[in-house]
Amino acid sequence: MNRLWAPWRMVYIEQADEGERQCIFCTKPAENRDRENLILYRGETAFAIMNSFPYNPGHLMVAPFKHTSNLDDLESTELLEIQTTLRYMVRLLDEAMKPHGFNIGVNLGRTAGAGIVDHVHWHIVPRWDGDTNFMPVLADTKVVPEALESTYDKLRRVMDRLGAP
Repeated sequence: MNRLWAPWRMVYIEQADEGERQCIFCTKPAENRDRENLILYRGETAFAIMNSFPYNPGHLMVAPFKHTSNLDDLESTELLEIQTTLRYMVRLLDEAMKPHGFNIGVNLGRTAGAGIVDHVHWHIVPRWDGDTNFMPVLADTKVVPEALESTYDKLRRVMDRLGAP
């Protein structure tokens, strides 16, 4: 029998019960430990953070600092900064990782697939030809071939070269 060693998944399993108690989109930016918390960018009203449990390497999320699950609660300036940040993050991922495409979206509500329902956020998932294989279908397992910190450092180096959005 082959074994897939993924010790970082235990953190996800252990946090599942805590997920309802804390909002990572509020607590992580407040800690001001951006590399440790995988926060790539902070704007005036929105920020970009890497997904700790990514679908693919480079899976990012963009969220407003404002804690809300309702798009109507966001001001026009917040929505504009979110869109500007999304555009910049796509450019960043394109430069740093050369994906063949992107999935970008927001899940509003648990039924729509939101893992964190109380704080609206957008996902950016880089995609490559052939990045879907038998593992998710047969083993209910997604293989992510790069450590989060390595991806973070790679993206930060490109951000330093590109400058701010």
